[in-house]
Amino acid sequence: MRPTFEIAGRRVRVELEGEPRWGRRDDAVIVLDGGESVAEEDATYLAPAEPTKIFAVHLTYRSRVEEYAARTPPQPSYFMKPPSTLNGHRGLLRRPKGAQFLNYEGELAVVVGRTMKGVGIESVLDHVAGYAPANDVGLHDFRHADRGAMLRVKGQDGFLPLGPELVPASDFDPTDYALRTILNGKVVQEATAADLIFPVAYQLADLCRLITLEPGDVVLTGTPANSRPMEPGDVVEVDISGLGRLTNTVVEWDVDLSGPGEQLEVSGNALHVALAIPEEEAERMAEAGYR
Repeated sequence: MRPTFEIAGRRVRVELEGEPRWGRRDDAVIVLDGGESVAEEDATYLAPAEPTKIFAVHLTYRSRVEEYAARTPPQPSYFMKPPSTLNGHRGLLRRPKGAQFLNYEGELAVVVGRTMKGVGIESVLDHVAGYAPANDVGLHDFRHADRGAMLRVKGQDGFLPLGPELVPASDFDPTDYALRTILNGKVVQEATAADLIFPVAYQLADLCRLITLEPGDVVLTGTPANSRPMEPGDVVEVDISGLGRLTNTVVEWDVDLSGPGEQLEVSGNALHVALAIPEEEAERMAEAGYR
């Protein structure tokens, strides 16, 4: 891993002839670092990050805590996603055969620029390379199996669209932004930085007390209320002021996940989380055979 990851200007990462390439958008053209160019409309976007680790946080927006009538957490709690979850702008989100609860979660992503280990809140943002919109997609049909670990729910291939650009830390204020998730043209999630229980700097300083954050690593900083399931054909967008808009399309994946291990299940926990139904009601619906 590089000793630092620093960017001058907005950066994109695309695939060209089977290889990942970094560059920048210049109106309708993407200019690659080697001097070649590709029409933006023809570009295959990759996530603008090359992490060794990806961290995500559980409840951190007040609106989401209120939506679930949950206890406000005294401190943030986290889970990890493998780098194979990364997906790009305009990438496809695959819903496996038989699944019902593939949820969007619009989030602000942080990409680390300099190694963070034991860095305090007052200076941790100086170690950030940049920021981008993200969608922390979850398949809640596996909620009964994972609970807090989130491996099956959040760890599947392509379950983390990120982009379209990585915006330099100097060009964005993580204490002052507006986030919106848009499904088929309708705003379905909306929040500002003021809604965060644990600000971005707090989350980074908390994580790096015990775990070294390396250049290129990604930290997802949480989602507001109203995460809901998507259907094949849906277009989901995450728009963050100053960072641009990430767009993805949901498709039906002609693969079922039967075999060894836990199977898809409409559990009470799946209904509670995916649809924000009170827990007792969700359990009754699951026992009654929700379809």
